[in-house]
Amino acid sequence: METLPTATSNAFGRDLGLAQKAARSGIVPDRARAADTHWDLWHSFCHSLDLDPTVENFEDPVTLLQVFAQRYRTGAIAPRGKPVRSRTVEDALRSVGQTLAMLGAQDPRLNHVGRVDFRLQRQLKCYSKEDPPPDRVKPIPVHLLRYVMAVAFANTAVANQANQATADMIVLAFFFLLRPGEYTAMKSDTTPFRMQDVQLFVGGHRLDPLAAPLATIRTATFATLTFTSQKNGVRGEVIGLSRSGNPLLCPVLAIVRRLTHLRENNAPPSTPLAVYVRPGDGLTKIAPADITTMLRTAATALGPSIGFLAKDISARSLRAGGAMALLCAHVDTDTIRLIGRWRSDEMLRYLHVQAEPIMRDFAKKMLLDGAFTLLPSQDVPMF
Repeated sequence: METLPTATSNAFGRDLGLAQKAARSGIVPDRARAADTHWDLWHSFCHSLDLDPTVENFEDPVTLLQVFAQRYRTGAIAPRGKPVRSRTVEDALRSVGQTLAMLGAQDPRLNHVGRVDFRLQRQLKCYSKEDPPPDRVKPIPVHLLRYVMAVAFANTAVANQANQATADMIVLAFFFLLRPGEYTAMKSDTTPFRMQDVQLFVGGHRLDPLAAPLATIRTATFATLTFTSQKNGVRGEVIGLSRSGNPLLCPVLAIVRRLTHLRENNAPPSTPLAVYVRPGDGLTKIAPADITTMLRTAATALGPSIGFLAKDISARSLRAGGAMALLCAHVDTDTIRLIGRWRSDEMLRYLHVQAEPIMRDFAKKMLLDGAFTLLPSQDVPMF
């Protein structure tokens, strides 16, 4: 590069910087910050051993990674000073390896065929076996949502806009199987759906949700959301639902209520659905904590009859609740995965056999259909 003309060298450096920035922006901000933390820990770990963090001249860097992983696992060098799970250790090792690769060095985790060294694999496998059971989100049942809507809309005063807006976003999250970043304001690589992402229909007639009279959009029978930057959504893909038959707990009417409120307050088309307006306050965003608080308040009021405690649920539970409702309705898992945009069997972690309707008739079915015979092999004598 030293022999290149100054202008050419400067242009190369500029474009390299932009490329590196793009590579860093390819992951969500939280993961980028976590990777920075992991690298800082690795740097300090190597410094304590008087070693170069690139470990280029170290004969067997895997042994260093093993000790780093062990200390991270026990909490000796973990950010909070507490033991961590195997997946957290694995993430830290991956961050170190990928950071070194970004710097042009060799990823020390990998062997000569590009696979994670078997010593690290076995070490992580041991940690995984020792881990406590994973914390699975509890799905939200419909009767809890009915309670949420009844309380939120019991008072239609303007001062209650916060509760009504939060309740409407709870409805959308449940029916559309949304992630928190898709229906609340949070730090994420995804964005909540906006007014301009909505389409409304009356039968086969398409309405303009941003310009049609409010009285007209209130007659909508079908609503769709268009994916733009939402996680795991195919850009431009449209997913829609019809009315549920309930005047409050309905995805179409929840969208209509949000559009009506925002249009009455002259919100631009780019406004997220997850906001509301109170006189003198301007636009107020709905955060995941608002959703969690409302759900937990309802769970506390309903008590143990729902089968779990208020602390067991959060904003993430709505996606699981929608998936469980579909499963209990005997919708096949492939269809549920398509609706929820799951790209793997990770969806199964959201589904619980604890749901009573799923297991209700299994004992009877096992007795009815369990009387079978096997096709005999050659070793079975004839009779």
